Amino acid sequence: MADNKVNMLADFAPVSKQAWKDKIIADLKGADFDKKLVWRTPEGFNVQPFYRREDLKGLKTTVSAPGQFPYVRGTRTNNEWAIRQNICACKNARKANAKALEVLNKGITSLGFCLDKNKLTYNFIKTLLNGVYAPAVAINFSICACAAPKLANILVRYYGRMGYDTKGLIGSINVDPIKNMLLKGKALTREQVSQKIAETVKAAKSLPGYRVVGVNSVILNNSGAYAAQELAYALAWGAEYMTMMTEAGIPNYRAANAIRFNMGIGGNYFMEIAKFRAGRLLWAKIVEAYKDPIFTTALRNAAKMNVSAETSRFNMTVFDAYVNLLRTQTETMSAALAGVDEITVTPFDVTYEEPTEFSERIARNQQLLLKEEAHFDKVVDPAAGSYYLENLTASIAAEAWKQFLDIQERGGMYQLVSEGKVQEHMAANLKARLADVAKRKEVLLGSNQFPNFTEKAGKKIKQPKAINAACSCNKPAEGSINTLPVARAAEEFEQLRLETEGAKKQPVAFMLTIGNLAMRIARAQFSCNFLACAGYKVIDNNGFATIAEGIKAARKAKADIIVLCSSDDEYADLAPKAWKKLQGKKELFIVAGAPACMEDLQKLGITNFIHVRCNVLDTLKSFNQQLLKR
Repeated sequence: MADNKVNMLADFAPVSKQAWKDKIIADLKGADFDKKLVWRTPEGFNVQPFYRREDLKGLKTTVSAPGQFPYVRGTRTNNEWAIRQNICACKNARKANAKALEVLNKGITSLGFCLDKNKLTYNFIKTLLNGVYAPAVAINFSICACAAPKLANILVRYYGRMGYDTKGLIGSINVDPIKNMLLKGKALTREQVSQKIAETVKAAKSLPGYRVVGVNSVILNNSGAYAAQELAYALAWGAEYMTMMTEAGIPNYRAANAIRFNMGIGGNYFMEIAKFRAGRLLWAKIVEAYKDPIFTTALRNAAKMNVSAETSRFNMTVFDAYVNLLRTQTETMSAALAGVDEITVTPFDVTYEEPTEFSERIARNQQLLLKEEAHFDKVVDPAAGSYYLENLTASIAAEAWKQFLDIQERGGMYQLVSEGKVQEHMAANLKARLADVAKRKEVLLGSNQFPNFTEKAGKKIKQPKAINAACSCNKPAEGSINTLPVARAAEEFEQLRLETEGAKKQPVAFMLTIGNLAMRIARAQFSCNFLACAGYKVIDNNGFATIAEGIKAARKAKADIIVLCSSDDEYADLAPKAWKKLQGKKELFIVAGAPACMEDLQKLGITNFIHVRCNVLDTLKSFNQQLLKR
């Protein structure tokens, strides 16, 4: 019998990477390959338009299996992450307990309790954890650092009385004095910081599965930090605490096992997957540097980076808030695929009210869908071997490591926070990022691009409740330092739109479409989208035969703004005609585009132009000043 097997590969000669690049360059027809196709990331490195197998050569990210040092592919041989929900227990232990028992029956496998040190007693914890079977769920606590040792002692006592094997319990006590310095501006000496964490670690000695020292880089993420920035600071933060603990006589492996990284998840899908993979690689490298001849094996096991990831608040919005579900879903996907230990999904309505029962249920279900429907928990490190993601991981690792070394050379995390340098850096970064949002270089769907034209949001905004307000440790001390700037990317656009919403009359923008069909349609759509970002009512039109006809229709519609939408060539004739008819009248006249004749039009007194190079926010602010003061 003849051999009918077909070897497809034998029929096609292998194509080199250079051959592919040459073909791309030919298709570009003279355009520069690097300028046209190579992406310069905000993290500070370039991303190529395509990668091949040879691009994996020499990468350190491909040399280990899941669960093996240096853990780039994960610290476990499964991908079973914990689903966390946070509960405020600052005031009423019984109510917090009831909610905890409820959500445990709805898929939650990790509880987070926020506590008030002034209410901390054995009976309070007993009431709070009544009916919660600690061996089956991770239990996490956030409390003032000065009360953390007391909490650890109470937990050891309570768990012992319940008959639990304390060595098998998992959870955390989020002691992080540097976070308090950043958020509250509380000046602490290095000795005070070291003492707070060392006391808690020693108090929790009987709870080896509890990570009691927190590195809360999520606050940097919520301040607009990019992936490499957050990672670099998180590593320096963790190294600072490692040094403090080992100097206090705590064995290196125990110090490493005490640290939990509470990190944010940004909106750049692949970048975030790479960030967490790179983080494990670099943290293992840092922990290994604390080696000594006694605890070598234990230290390698302790070098597993424990990450509790939380979806970012930086890119969440008030307007079109259901889009927040899309943001948090993709963020959760990236963290899950990256193999983090625990995920908290921020409810979609957190920007304007205390999360409702509905939004909390949706937040839980977002993770349950990934597990029960998409089976994300069944595959370990699916990013492994991806030419793109492996190179992205290596690039972020290199950039974050460079920034980490710079932080160390300048004195370390504590020193830079004490001097306000971290705060200054993040303030400058936030300013630049908000400028990108203002210019639409960074798009926020529903806020600076493609807004919901008819939405009103003012009535749904409620003042969020303060958490831990009674804790005196949250009050700035003498010699206080600058605090970390915290803002959401959409805030300024939201303030602008709320200003419009609160005006006596909603401005009406009328599209005077005329001339070239394709250009007038495109520019009318652009202008409607542009002006709706300020909450104006926009009226589009099919087209007018003459300027006079268009202006007549605009006035019939009681327009406050008339936008001329046509082609660049026609503006030289049409714009002066429209301006002449409108001059001295109340309407705000805008030309959609940046035509070659712009200077000539400006000489006539036409000053308002909207186009893709505009600072959208500043332009709309100027329009509001002209329209709302009438």
